[in-house]
Amino acid sequence: MNRLTDATSPYLLQHADNPVDWFPWGDEAFAEARRRNVPLLISVGYSACHWCHVMAHESFEDPGTAALMNEHFVNVKVDREERPDVDAVYMTATQAMTGQGGWPMTVFATPEGHPFYTGTYFPRQQFQRLLAGVSNAWNGDREAVLEQSSKIVEALNEQSAMPSGPLPAPSTLTRAVQSLAESFDSARGGFGGAPKFPPSMALEFLLRYGATPADEDARTTANAAMSMADRTLEAMARGGIYDQLGGGFARYSVDADWVVPHFEKMLYDNALLLRVYTHWWRSTGSALGRRVALETADWLLAEMRTPEGGFASALDADSEGVEGRFYAWTPRELREVLDEEDGAWAIDLFEVTGTFEHGTSVLQLRSDPTDPERFARVRSALLAARARRVRPGRDDKVVAAWNGLAIAALAETGALFDRPDLVEAAREAATLLDDLHLDGDRLLRTSRDGRAGTNAGVLEDYADLAEGLLALSGVTGEVRWFRRAESLLETVLERFSDGSGGFYDTADDAERLFQRPQDPTDNATPSGRFAAAGALLSYAALTGSSRHRAAAEAALGTVTVLADRHARFAGWGLAVAQAAVTGPIEVAVVGSADDPTTAALHRAALMSPLPGLVLALGEPGSGEIPLLAGRGLVGGAPAAYVCRGFTCRMPVTTPTALRAELAGGA
Repeated sequence: MNRLTDATSPYLLQHADNPVDWFPWGDEAFAEARRRNVPLLISVGYSACHWCHVMAHESFEDPGTAALMNEHFVNVKVDREERPDVDAVYMTATQAMTGQGGWPMTVFATPEGHPFYTGTYFPRQQFQRLLAGVSNAWNGDREAVLEQSSKIVEALNEQSAMPSGPLPAPSTLTRAVQSLAESFDSARGGFGGAPKFPPSMALEFLLRYGATPADEDARTTANAAMSMADRTLEAMARGGIYDQLGGGFARYSVDADWVVPHFEKMLYDNALLLRVYTHWWRSTGSALGRRVALETADWLLAEMRTPEGGFASALDADSEGVEGRFYAWTPRELREVLDEEDGAWAIDLFEVTGTFEHGTSVLQLRSDPTDPERFARVRSALLAARARRVRPGRDDKVVAAWNGLAIAALAETGALFDRPDLVEAAREAATLLDDLHLDGDRLLRTSRDGRAGTNAGVLEDYADLAEGLLALSGVTGEVRWFRRAESLLETVLERFSDGSGGFYDTADDAERLFQRPQDPTDNATPSGRFAAAGALLSYAALTGSSRHRAAAEAALGTVTVLADRHARFAGWGLAVAQAAVTGPIEVAVVGSADDPTTAALHRAALMSPLPGLVLALGEPGSGEIPLLAGRGLVGGAPAAYVCRGFTCRMPVTTPTALRAELAGGA
């Protein structure tokens, strides 16, 4: 028994019965390391991490290895999803010292928390030798260890911030498309080679760029942007990375063809991809985009929704100790579930050729089935059979940032596809976060089983939740969500600013680590900086606030450098910048909620693919959202006002007229 038994993190609870004397991150661990005068061994991971499980089984559950750890170190277990700040500073050190990173992350640090040796996964025997070697170095040559630690911390803190500049020009965004094209895999979709991660944020930028009105010369680049998005979205949807039976995407593909997934399913990936596939359908009318969006939304509700109305963090890659066992099939298994004829048809349709170990395969769907009724029957039978298997574990903690991404995606998808249940799910998640995660104007990062965690929200929590609430307000017309987003963004400006136009990832009163994290680049999710820029830009468009507009533009100042060097790691920044340079367009829809014309105008606005378009919906005379103030009915009928920078054209009263206004980009 160790000190993790009272944790709210499912990842920490996975280690509560280890023979390792684990401490959670906190003052107690540091005090114990100082008292014993031994180093900290900090192990960072997350519950769905396959190699975290492997190292746990090999080393942390092994009494001999645990004895070495307990004798020579104070051992600290960290859930990177609960403490992204701790993960960020030590990952920066790990990457600087080893040239690579990943999880599990293994860090040896002084009792003050300063790292002096880092790595990732170690097999048991190598790990045991490392434990002995680090202990000998600490006890035999401590001055050298402390000197190395001081130099590492000093070097990390001296790293210069990324140069910032003005709002990117349209030419910068065009160069970004061209930069993405240089690494684009035209044969298989995506960027670069294996492994391939879904480039959600870069795809959002490409869709926005392709939807921006342009002259004839610029249309060539816009068409190239749409072509890259089309090819990638189709390839992912038809490959093994997408769950062809139950919906939802795996974390990444280990190959370049999107065939062999790393099987964990993350909330943030699926929330981002749901929104992108919905936007793809909106821009192109793609039937595949519609199907995948709705299947992914249904998967979120069926598999990831918690009893309290939030969304769980992840599904594990493993079941019964084997990665992918829940999802993979052999030809024989298909024939056993189906009859011989349907089994042979399914083997051919899903390309089940025994490509994995033990002759299993994931299911692919390289083309739409020619017999939809038969496909529905086969799929239903296979789903029923799969439901009898041992399911992967679920990390059911609710993370504020990732729920914010899900709220935005579900609200928009529900509105565009006339699925009020999806909008209601977004509303319930927003209500949970409002009721449980907010303490005054401060946001807590996690909750579980209706119990709020104690970890303070980081920048991405405030920004992604604000983004989601603004989207929900635009879909529902409910001012409550606008007001809450307003409060969150005020905290961003007051507590996270770096004083030079950027933002730190932690608040000014957060726990002091050896470095205050500040990463402007996108990773698996939008960077906190770019997420804040997006929410600030939308809020400014809804209110006319020059303060919020200036903050958004300043935060986008690093996009120009990233666009030229690393466009793939600035996808969300590029998407927000595309909205900023084109407006964004503002639409106020005024009319009674029960008037069909109000609904028709509202839908026409939602259907516009213009980058970052913001939408305010309200009754006549409502003015709580400034964009609605002074906008009234026209001849007693509902009306839509299309504006840019709060300067509006003449109102229109029909969806046809509104679509015409928006087609011209206002």
